[in-house]
Amino acid sequence: MAAFIKSNSAAKTRSSRRGFSPMADINVTPMVDVMLVLLVIFIVTAPLLQTGVKVNLPQTRNTKSLPQDNKALTLYIEKDGTLSLNDSKVDAETLRARLEAIRQSNPEVRLYVKGDEGVSYGLVMQATAAVVASGITQVAFMTQPLRNTPPK
Repeated sequence: MAAFIKSNSAAKTRSSRRGFSPMADINVTPMVDVMLVLLVIFIVTAPLLQTGVKVNLPQTRNTKSLPQDNKALTLYIEKDGTLSLNDSKVDAETLRARLEAIRQSNPEVRLYVKGDEGVSYGLVMQATAAVVASGITQVAFMTQPLRNTPPK
């Protein structure tokens, strides 16, 4: 830290010991420099923090709003062969009809298939055939990660 030393010529004549006295003014120049640098940083980065693209969409009279419910469906295949679609029981014959109705109302629907590991392969294939026949294209089969795998 620097300090300005002011010469005191009147004190010099009286006493040689008190020739210089420290100046007790605060130097604000470094603080102003830091504040200006921070201001420039904020001015430059503020426009970069805005997300999205501003688009002016065209307007029409005859519009059909799309369904906003893009919640994924879950098809459960239990060990005894029972099928459930989002917590409601369904049999194999009505599964296709229900999935078609859902796809008609929401073409972007996603379906997760959670099957018990003890379920026969034939039952899983019957459920998959019903899903494909309904026209749903976004299907994922859910699995569990291995429990006793060593960390990499």
